[in-house]
Amino acid sequence: MISTTQRSGRQLVATTKALKCFMRSISVSVQEQQDQSVQMVLVKEHEKQQQTMKFPGIWLRDNCLCDECFHKDSLSRKPLRWNNFDMAVKVQHIVTDDSKNAVKINWSDKHTSTFDLNWLKERDFSTENRQKYISEWYRPESKHWSKPEFQKILKKFEYKDVMEKDESLLQLLETLAVYGVCLLKNSPLDIGVVKTLADRVGFIRKTTYGEEFSVKSRPGAKNYSYLAEPLPLHTDLPYYEYKPSVTILHTLEQSQSTGGWNTLTDAFNIADQLRVKHPKHFKILTETPVDWCDIGVDGGVEFHNIWRAPVINLDADGKYARINHSVPQRDNHFSVDIDKVAPWYAAYAMFVRMAHEQAVSFKTAPGDVLTFNNLRMLHGRTGYDDTEKNVRHIVGGFVDWDIIYSRMRVLRKMLN
Repeated sequence: MISTTQRSGRQLVATTKALKCFMRSISVSVQEQQDQSVQMVLVKEHEKQQQTMKFPGIWLRDNCLCDECFHKDSLSRKPLRWNNFDMAVKVQHIVTDDSKNAVKINWSDKHTSTFDLNWLKERDFSTENRQKYISEWYRPESKHWSKPEFQKILKKFEYKDVMEKDESLLQLLETLAVYGVCLLKNSPLDIGVVKTLADRVGFIRKTTYGEEFSVKSRPGAKNYSYLAEPLPLHTDLPYYEYKPSVTILHTLEQSQSTGGWNTLTDAFNIADQLRVKHPKHFKILTETPVDWCDIGVDGGVEFHNIWRAPVINLDADGKYARINHSVPQRDNHFSVDIDKVAPWYAAYAMFVRMAHEQAVSFKTAPGDVLTFNNLRMLHGRTGYDDTEKNVRHIVGGFVDWDIIYSRMRVLRKMLN
């Protein structure tokens, strides 16, 4: 075990000669800048290359894993110390413990922290490591697709495999996260399939229309989708602040008429095209709030839902977070300055036209389960003939991304 020595009052350095089966040497230095940082240089055994890790000192103090600072059963930082958090805390002394493969830090607030080197490696502040963590554990990077690419990206899974094999379930969820759509084949012709599949992932999302809903032609329909008319491209429930993330549509019966074809467009791809080719329209559709609304009664429950948001929603990094689009559910209230109305219509008309140009069409068979990202995909269907002997019956439901991403992380950890 080698302790630190102070050099010129500016830098603390610790070095060991051997860390078992992990590295040949490690040096640790503390840069006494305004924001104190700790740098660790690792030299792996039998390799000449070095790995340099850097950590903010204040972050290390905040993430101390001792019993006083960290609750191990809940894997949570204890909050009470934050009532009077010391922003001026500094590293006073560092030692490396080769037998435990760890670094021990003594702090100016008289506290001592011990960090496992493997734990630190996973949390290295390098750009590469941070991007790797976000890609692998936060959310996979989405890949946008155009109409000619659809047949290549559409992956099909056997329902039985997904229900029985964790590897198949993980592949399905990862496909959904990256491409926004996948298809399950040969599911039972059972009205409970949507709920069973949702439970396999986590649990189903309940909305105004219940946990599951039946999409079929019915007299006196209170929702436009319950007609046999053509259903234009749209996202489900844009009038919800917390819009359901993933739509599951199970085909129980399919119309034998020439209609009833599914239509689908990757709206993130449309946004990409707008951003490049029509930047003014893109800006308008990301900044102009639209009133989305749904008023009615379902199952004896009266509702009046309203949410105001742009068509294209961006997150803090400028990436697409959500698409809102549904002509039937766009309110006739438009709560914007009057001079912004005509430019918005021009931009929206361009968005809709491009979406229809890029729409793919296919017809699901009984037993098919179409699953897609409702924050990203526009979906619809062609009109169809509906008679007693020619029925189209789709059972739908929703699962939220929070539940899906959680399940993906658990499966990855379990299968690794």
